[in-house]
Amino acid sequence: MKRRRWRAVGRAIGSLWRTSTYLRWVYLLLGAALVLAFILVDSALGAVVNGLGLPKVATGIIWVLMGLVPPVVLGMLPAVREVEGIAVESLLAVRFEERPLGPARTWPQRRRTVIWFCLHLVAGGVVGILSTIVFGIGAIWLAAPFRSAGTRDIVPGKTYEIHGNWTDLWMPAAAIGGLAGLFLLSAAVGALLAYLAPRVLGPTAAERIELLEKQTATLAERNRLARELHDSVGHALSLVTIQAAAARRVLATDPEFAETALAAMETSARAALADLDHVLGLLRDDRRPGSRTTPQATLGGLDRLVEATRAGGITVEVDRSGDLDQLPAAVSREAYRIVQEGLTNAIRHAGRPAGELEVDLSIRLDTSGLRLSVTNPINGKSDHTGGGRGLAGIHERVAVLHGTVDAGPVAAADGEAWRLAVRLPISMTKG
Repeated sequence: MKRRRWRAVGRAIGSLWRTSTYLRWVYLLLGAALVLAFILVDSALGAVVNGLGLPKVATGIIWVLMGLVPPVVLGMLPAVREVEGIAVESLLAVRFEERPLGPARTWPQRRRTVIWFCLHLVAGGVVGILSTIVFGIGAIWLAAPFRSAGTRDIVPGKTYEIHGNWTDLWMPAAAIGGLAGLFLLSAAVGALLAYLAPRVLGPTAAERIELLEKQTATLAERNRLARELHDSVGHALSLVTIQAAAARRVLATDPEFAETALAAMETSARAALADLDHVLGLLRDDRRPGSRTTPQATLGGLDRLVEATRAGGITVEVDRSGDLDQLPAAVSREAYRIVQEGLTNAIRHAGRPAGELEVDLSIRLDTSGLRLSVTNPINGKSDHTGGGRGLAGIHERVAVLHGTVDAGPVAAADGEAWRLAVRLPISMTKG
């Protein structure tokens, strides 16, 4: 038991060397300053009320209202929650789940802000009064041994015989003890406020759930944008790589084809830059609400995608059936990216030169749903089965749409081929 007491005393004394103790004291003094401002305003108004000659009961009620209404009205302002949040985080070292703590947007938030604001005023007022007493009297007591002998006022209305020698040293010691007690009290009150701040000023359980939902939605959107960036830029870079290799091989013998390949590289690079700028613009946290963004690609742009792939010397045979314009917008967007990634994987992993690569693309839409198929021949040098981010991204897209994915090697007439087959169940209502 004694050890615990000594440990508690040791921790209390140790807190006098911590910066947090004095930051908490400053936070409480801010409350004291606000209390002083309210007192000055109430004093001016009180002089007017006293001059009205009202009954004592009415005057007392008015005084009570003047003491309560201004803090409540000020605490109801939305910005008070935000300002208090900044002060609490900076001076009380509290970390809220909602960062930064925004203004009070709902009435429950405003009520809790009023409660916190009043707690700040009461705690700050008490510590402010004690600080004034301790510093005012402490200055007198610290100087006591150095003053000339005689009777002096050591507190208002109380005198003491100053001797001007060592017998007066208890007064500086008491002043230092008073300062230490003030800061220890401030640390304790500040610790209590730091404990209460997340519970009173911070979000409630319902608000935390809402905040988590928003964060989850943001993460999901960022994950989607990352897939968009991987698919679009990855496809463009794959085309640029294979087109550059083809142009280099025939630069001397077939300049016309090399020029065509270089033009296709330029087109692919420009498209990749446009997609990159679009995605980075969406990822910017400070973009203005309502800012215009580039429309997302859909199966309506399939012909451009196929032509860009063919420009690299790759043969793409397209088998298309069904009215793709009837697809819901979300399905059309995801289907475009799936086809794009399928073509990218065919370019990357087929293990054949561009001029020898043939890709079969099948897109069929009927009452059973949308079926996508990308098939390309492979050889022993292919690393198609590696299963990188592209295939994982396809699985994620298909899972969101409750579809199925089948990817792997299949037998072909001239050897082995790789086939990506996706089925997306849809309703035939355009959205």
